[in-house]
Amino acid sequence: MLTKEDLRQIAEKGISEQQICQQIALFKTGFPFLRIHQAASVNEGIMRLEEEAQKMFQEKWHAYRQEDHEIVKFVPASGAASRMFKDLFSFMSAGYDTPQTDFEKIFFEHITCFAFFQQLDDCCLKNEGKSVQQLLEGNNYKTVLKNLLADEGMGYGQLPKALLTFHQYVDGARTPIEEHMMEAAQYASCHQKATLHFTISPEHEELFKQKVAECRERFEEKNHIGYEITYSRQKSSTDTIAVNLDNTLFRTKEGQLLFRPAGHGALIENLNDIDADVVFIKNIDNIVPDRLRADTVDYKEILAGILIDIQAKVFYYLKRLDQEEVDDNLLQEALYFVESQLCCKKTGLAQHSKELKNYLKDKLNRPIRVCGVVKNAGEPGGGPFLAYNNDGSVSPQILESSQIDKANASYMKMFREGTHFNPVDLVCALRDYQGRSFDLLQFTDPQTGFISQKSSDGKELKALELPGLWNGAMSNWNTVFVEVPLTTFTPVKTVNDLLRREHQASS
Repeated sequence: MLTKEDLRQIAEKGISEQQICQQIALFKTGFPFLRIHQAASVNEGIMRLEEEAQKMFQEKWHAYRQEDHEIVKFVPASGAASRMFKDLFSFMSAGYDTPQTDFEKIFFEHITCFAFFQQLDDCCLKNEGKSVQQLLEGNNYKTVLKNLLADEGMGYGQLPKALLTFHQYVDGARTPIEEHMMEAAQYASCHQKATLHFTISPEHEELFKQKVAECRERFEEKNHIGYEITYSRQKSSTDTIAVNLDNTLFRTKEGQLLFRPAGHGALIENLNDIDADVVFIKNIDNIVPDRLRADTVDYKEILAGILIDIQAKVFYYLKRLDQEEVDDNLLQEALYFVESQLCCKKTGLAQHSKELKNYLKDKLNRPIRVCGVVKNAGEPGGGPFLAYNNDGSVSPQILESSQIDKANASYMKMFREGTHFNPVDLVCALRDYQGRSFDLLQFTDPQTGFISQKSSDGKELKALELPGLWNGAMSNWNTVFVEVPLTTFTPVKTVNDLLRREHQASS
């Protein structure tokens, strides 16, 4: 099946022949659907905090930041922003020259409201000798878009979201990189240092570094801190093999195997390389301007306070359970903590035994994540559930629709009627009770990936997605869900999302 040239190509990517065989087997068998207990809700897997508790956890985080800890803000930022402009690209290739769809009309009617408008106007004047307004008056809509999207213009169709102009201020505009730098200074800095890590595509690395070099001094003066900013690329060894629709190996016109990036789940490898006590994870496009950031800062601090509070209790029980003689009272106390605080339950457990002690040690000695969840407002994506694990226990999990058996009416009802949504708002603890970094690759569930249909050079193919970063890749972590307000969730999935009130210069 695999030629010598195939094996050479595989080895160059850092992938083993065994991995390829396992991936091909998954194409044939598919992935099993997850067994769901129920959708998580307030008091059933989701914490809702009163004001007094919020303040208590914030104070815990403030005290933690005064100590000697490594805190990192981890931002997945690779990939081009082309999907943001999908509707505009469609207009560019359409058989009509003036806006027809609602999306097109909204974009052009409000074009002056985008923070990048001045750049676009300057670009049109330089390239066309006319302003945006003059071009629109002449029905040259596609010329305006060419100056926005094409390489000879602003190149927004190929740039990553991180480098697009999102927000306008009196003293200039900001990109998502800059907004994340501001955020990190406000809730993730320690001893006058803010550490950020961006996952990027190789072709954008120099652009990232240029942007950071351009704004670093300004933000260091503004926030009275120093910045440590690092980058990593999605590892080639996490790419997955593509197959034809009949599960035979897909080959390019040159006869080579085709490998594809395996989705954001591959970034668990990048996260695993981070040496830190606490890591905040947030998507590159989920940001707000300064005037609306108070809620974001407050709730990041609350989530982090809950994390270190949970971690302290976990460490206490693990150290006690390490002792040779453990009394029944401690076992019951630790079991109550696992069931009530970590929402992990299993029926049929022996109540006073070595088996129970081992069960508790296994459940407690894991990476921890506290996940903010928002009330479901109809956004597409995953949500918080209580799902079954391989050992028969039930624990909190973030599930995507692809993991749910759509033929199971009760499961689909749970998914449709779920009260909360996953906005990718995580605070993670990556060290064990002895101060060692966890090997995060030991806590994934490889059976939670999925298969999608794609195409290459006009030929249909099947692609393999690894378990997602915040679902299957963290499947065996200890997970705590906390309700956070919708004001902390402001993603930009299309360019017109930048017209929403929360992304405008003023309300």
